[in-house]
Amino acid sequence: MLSIAAATIPAHHNSIPLIQSIKKNRNNVRSLRIHARQGDVLVAEPPSPHKTQNRAAHLAESLLNFVHLHFDATTSSTAYARPVVDRRHKLADPETPVLSPKEDISTKWNEIHTSDYDNLLTPLQPWLRREIIKYGEFAQATYDGFDFDSFSEYCGSCRYNRQRFFEKLGLGKNGYEITKYIYAMSHVDVPRWLERSQLVDKSWSKDSNWMGYIAVSDNGETKRLGRRDIVVAWRGTVAPTEWFEDLQNKLEPIDELSGGEVKVEHGFRHIYTSKSETTRYNKLSASEQVMNEVKRLVKMYKEKGESVSLTITGHSLGGSLALLNAYEAAETIPDLPISVISFGAPRVGNVAFRDKLHQLGVKTLRVVVKQDLVPKTPGLMLNESLKKFEEITGNLDWVYTHVGAEMKVDVRSSPYLKRKFDLLGFHSLETYLHLVDGFVSSESSFREHAKRDVALVNKACGMLVDELRVPESWYQLEHKGLVKNAYGRWVKPSRDSEDIPSLHHIHETPTPPCLE
Repeated sequence: MLSIAAATIPAHHNSIPLIQSIKKNRNNVRSLRIHARQGDVLVAEPPSPHKTQNRAAHLAESLLNFVHLHFDATTSSTAYARPVVDRRHKLADPETPVLSPKEDISTKWNEIHTSDYDNLLTPLQPWLRREIIKYGEFAQATYDGFDFDSFSEYCGSCRYNRQRFFEKLGLGKNGYEITKYIYAMSHVDVPRWLERSQLVDKSWSKDSNWMGYIAVSDNGETKRLGRRDIVVAWRGTVAPTEWFEDLQNKLEPIDELSGGEVKVEHGFRHIYTSKSETTRYNKLSASEQVMNEVKRLVKMYKEKGESVSLTITGHSLGGSLALLNAYEAAETIPDLPISVISFGAPRVGNVAFRDKLHQLGVKTLRVVVKQDLVPKTPGLMLNESLKKFEEITGNLDWVYTHVGAEMKVDVRSSPYLKRKFDLLGFHSLETYLHLVDGFVSSESSFREHAKRDVALVNKACGMLVDELRVPESWYQLEHKGLVKNAYGRWVKPSRDSEDIPSLHHIHETPTPPCLE
């Protein structure tokens, strides 16, 4: 399992030399060269058979040709063509602020709910870029705060209580306060990402996983946004390679009210709706936990005369759960503006599901890395691209369809990322946020004044070029979580009492941010 833990972000890049020039080693590099375009499909010229070193390389090439990706295949970790990084590029400047300034968007927010993002993405409006990154960091926090340690009795829980969650993860000034944690389970065959602890008998929970949180904007952020913003952030899976196990690849009706026409993926729906009276943390499903809290917050703030909105975010599986959450919220709470901002999310439902979300007024922005395989699933072959053949095929309620506006970013646009095939790196949320920070339009180069710390890309992967001298997967607990006890032995530490999962914070009614 991938081990990601909360830590202070080091300033590794303060003395980083900039890349000057790289000569391509023609003896060590095999490249897939694009030599023609046929419509939207890139046609690759594969290397000759005698250059294929092994079965793994051949399989990777075949897979990429199948899904129409382009990359430079390499036989070593350092031998590939890299772009030159300009010395003027502010991203490498140690004095550049990590966070962009927060602009007052109280007069602009309604544009999202009148334009469906279409007029805001080409070129990308700077104020919208900052909001996308903000919600992406909310989603990233669900990974950074999650206990992946299979030797921990608290594996599968959140490392911190909700009162100090943002502070511990460096998001203490984001203008939001967490009001509730979300837990989920599944009645379907359990994939590896749910098989957590090796200490099952001593585990805090044998059935449930911490899947995210609900937060609400404080008075300052509410004034900046022009409304009280409720956020739901959903956690995704551990690694993209596990998608092929996780996906049941079977559509089923989302509920009885839809008449069976609105269908969603079987596994996603069950994670969202599963519950059991025999469990400690999932006597209520993730769906019920979220909706009870959202309805409570909406009712309370509307009674105070405030404008309220709901923004749901998530990466990977979290993006799928975000859409199911948005559908239910739109069906349940009338006249509530609802937005979904997802990253690397797969398809969730059929055409009727997409159309119903549109009818309900849910605004969806999907951020997709061109080289990421996860957004291409399920429905790798049978998907919305068949729409043009609908006269022949008839109603396409049996195929998967993406929802909402798409913002596509490209790994090749960044001068800081390696040119290699890396499933984990392509799908990493930090790679997504880096590319969003540098994105202007599909026709423009990586922007000079990107402010997000480039070292964050390598938190859980190795996508950064070696010249930046940022270690791979550096974001982890010191000594991998071991500490010296009073007798000088290295042991697993006890958690602070306030960070130990308890049923108290499941059932308590938190006090939300007060009004000025």
